[in-house]
Amino acid sequence: MNKLTVEDFKKMLRNALACITERADEFSKLDAVLGDGDHGTAIVQAMTAIVDTAEKGTEFKTMLNDMGFNVMLQISGSTSTLLGGFFLGMSDHVEGMELDAIAVKAMFAGGLAGVKKQTKAQRGDKTMMDALIPAVEAMQSIDSSDIKTILEAGAAAALQGAEATKNMKANFGRARNYGERSIGYADSGASSWSCMFDAFAKAL
Repeated sequence: MNKLTVEDFKKMLRNALACITERADEFSKLDAVLGDGDHGTAIVQAMTAIVDTAEKGTEFKTMLNDMGFNVMLQISGSTSTLLGGFFLGMSDHVEGMELDAIAVKAMFAGGLAGVKKQTKAQRGDKTMMDALIPAVEAMQSIDSSDIKTILEAGAAAALQGAEATKNMKANFGRARNYGERSIGYADSGASSWSCMFDAFAKAL
């Protein structure tokens, strides 16, 4: 497919919410190892607010902007701040009612830039950045005008990135207090964000 419409994007978001909801307990259990065990609930709440806002959207820029602002206003906590930053960043880089491959790449690159405004976490710190950064990099580097191919590359890199967090020591947030004990478990945020990217690709 060489164009992504607003309807396609809504489908991607709905699928992400469905997949995240299905795995919410798993994300909370991972979070309970190193955090307060509420990540599954938090990301379901945040994605629900995002999908609700998106349903009213008719073109990309305003829709993404509203999604980002509303989730930050309605839901407190770091999960909604990061997701809000992601969609606000996307909104800075898109125009119109359908996107070609170049515009889709620019939108996701903008999303990453938006998240970077909200967190200092780098790749290798055992956070959702370990899924997000490889996903966006993979999408940028693939030479294809087929949007599904681009999203599949992003999904594969995100899943690989989340898997790689198992061998990392946490350097961020509450999890960093666990030091070596944080090794052996995937990061809950990297897992949920990789689930989102995977769902985006599968929705198309």
